[in-house]
Amino acid sequence: MAEIDRMLETNAAWAEQAPGLGGPARPSRGTAVVACMDARMDVYRLLGLVPGEAHVIRNAGGVVTDDVLRSLAISQHVLGTREVVLVHHTRCGLAGADEAAFADQVEQAAGQRPPWPMRAFADVDDDVRESVRLVRESPYLLAAEVRGTVYDVDSGRLRTVV
Repeated sequence: MAEIDRMLETNAAWAEQAPGLGGPARPSRGTAVVACMDARMDVYRLLGLVPGEAHVIRNAGGVVTDDVLRSLAISQHVLGTREVVLVHHTRCGLAGADEAAFADQVEQAAGQRPPWPMRAFADVDDDVRESVRLVRESPYLLAAEVRGTVYDVDSGRLRTVV
């Protein structure tokens, strides 16, 4: 059985007892989170969130891309968020990765070179600062508060990057 089939079976059982979240689409805490897609990070638990409280946008590295800016603009202009927290983490797969080798690997397997960069980085704190800068300098966003953090996958602690 494929893992997706197992997930769909689990969902069917969960839906039998799920309370449903038919309330408003606006996040009750007025916050959007941009985080890495790393499977070791339970973003809701590590930030003390429950469904309905924040928008959570995830991608490889938690980097700020054009699509992240698009999602944040929708989150802010349509659904009222005003704070953004960025959550990167230690031991990320993008730390020290080779951009050219990745593009070569994709091209060899898929027959086409990707049109977008991998967005590898050498230092997680520097990458967080760059992501904060991109959010703050975006002319499309209204965020009053933008904070960058690093989650330590070993200790579970989150620290603010200054």
